[in-house]
Amino acid sequence: MATHLVWLRTDLRIHDNLALAAACRDPQAQVLALYIATPGQWREHHLAPRQAAFIASHLQSLHAALAERGIPLWVEEADDFTASVERLADFCQQHQVSHLFYNYQYEFNERQRDAAVENTLRDVICQGFDDSVLLPPGSVLTGGGEMYKVFTPFKNAFIRRLRDGLPACVAAPKPRQAPACQAPPLPELNYPQTPFDGLLFAADEKTALARLRAFCQQAAADYEGQRDFPAVEGTSRLSPCLAIGVLSPRQCLHRLLTEHPAALDGGAGATWLNELIWREFYRHLMVYYPKLCKGRPFTAWTDKVAWRAEEAALQAWQRGETGFPIVDAAMRQLNATGWMHNRLRMIVASFLTKDLRLDWRAGERYFMSQLIDGDLAANNGGWQWAASTRTDAAPYFRIFNPTTQGQKFDANGDFIRRWLPALRNVPAKAIHEPWAWADKQGVKLDYPRPIVDHKQARTATLAAYEAARKV
Repeated sequence: MATHLVWLRTDLRIHDNLALAAACRDPQAQVLALYIATPGQWREHHLAPRQAAFIASHLQSLHAALAERGIPLWVEEADDFTASVERLADFCQQHQVSHLFYNYQYEFNERQRDAAVENTLRDVICQGFDDSVLLPPGSVLTGGGEMYKVFTPFKNAFIRRLRDGLPACVAAPKPRQAPACQAPPLPELNYPQTPFDGLLFAADEKTALARLRAFCQQAAADYEGQRDFPAVEGTSRLSPCLAIGVLSPRQCLHRLLTEHPAALDGGAGATWLNELIWREFYRHLMVYYPKLCKGRPFTAWTDKVAWRAEEAALQAWQRGETGFPIVDAAMRQLNATGWMHNRLRMIVASFLTKDLRLDWRAGERYFMSQLIDGDLAANNGGWQWAASTRTDAAPYFRIFNPTTQGQKFDANGDFIRRWLPALRNVPAKAIHEPWAWADKQGVKLDYPRPIVDHKQARTATLAAYEAARKV
C-alpha cells in the first residue's frame, strides 16, 4: 500500500489545500501529515512570538480536524532548514513514505530547502503545488516575457488572466479508513510565544472561514471608503490567516466574487481584490528577484542613500515615543496586539525612512519581530514602497507629513486617544500637535516632544536621495 505524506508549512488548513487534496486522491493510500518546527530558522527570520502562538493554536485545531478524517499529524522539530531536510528524510524512511506532497514557498531559503529535499529523497515521488497564490509566479509577464516592475500594469494583466478562468478551490478530504498508526500528542513549540487576542484574530480554521464570509457579505463593499480610518473597523483582519495559510487566496477571491460579482470589473469589492493582487505582486517579484529576500533594495542606487545611525531615534520609534501622535499610537497598537492598520503601516514606515532617515531594513526587521501577520514578501514590499527603494524611487512622491496624515485619517483623535491615554484630555482640534496646545495653555503633558522637525527632515532626506542618485 502506498503511503502519502503531506508536508505542511504555511498551509495550516484542511479546506482548499492543494497538496492535502492531491495526497488524498488515491482512496487506497495511507495519508500522513507532518509539520517541522524550525526554531533556529525562525529566530534568524525574526518570527514574532505572537505569530508563533498563532501557529501553535492552528496546529492544535488542524491536528484535531485531520484526526477526524483519519489523517494523523506529527509535529516535530529541527533547528533550521538544513536540519529539517534530514528530519524529513528520516520520517519518510521510518514510515516508508512513497509520495511526498507539499505546497511551494517562494522565499529564497525555503526554495533552497525544497530543492535539497527533492535531491535527498531519491526513492520518494515528490510533488509541489502553487497553493499560496492565485496565479503561479512567472505566469503574469509583460509581452517581452519579463516580470512587471510596476503594480498597475501587473494588476491589469492579472485581472485579464482571472477573467479567462478563475483558479478553482478543492474540497476538504473525506474521512479515510483508520490510519495504521496514531500521531503522538502535539509537543510545545520550542520558541517564545506571546498570547494573541482571539476576538481580533481567528484562532481556528472554522472561525477564519466564518469571518471571511461575514467580511465579504458586509464590509468588503464599504472597504474602499472605510479602510483608511484606523478608528473604524473597516478592514478584514484576515492577513494573519493568509500569512500562515489558514485561508487560501482562492477562498478569498471566490467568497468575494460570490457576494460581489462585479469586483473584477471595478465594482463593489474591487478595492479589497486589489489588496489580494498586491499580495500576489510582491510574491511574484520575490521569485523573479531573489535579492529581495536578502535585504537588497529593488532599485540599486538607493543602497547608496546615507542612512543615519541613530539608535535612540530607532528605539523611540519602536516604543511609540516620537512625539508624533499618529505614529506613536500606531506603534503602540503594533506592540500591544501584533497587528497594525495598513494606512498606519505606511505612515510609520515613511516616518522612519524619511523623517528619521533610518535604514528601512531596521523597520522591516522590527515589524517581522512583532507582526502576527508577518510575511516576508508583503512586509518587504511595503517597506521598500515606503522607503522609495522600489521602481518608482523618486522620494518626492512619498514623504508623508505625519501631522497632516493624522488630521486626515483620525480627525478627532479617537484612535490616538485609545493608544495614548496621556493625550485623552487634549481637545480634538489640538490632538495632532498636542505640544503647541499644551504650551499655550500652560499644561504639562506626560508625552514626549517631537524628536524631529518634519520640514527640515524632508529637505535633508530629499538631498540625501539626490546625492545617492548622482553617485
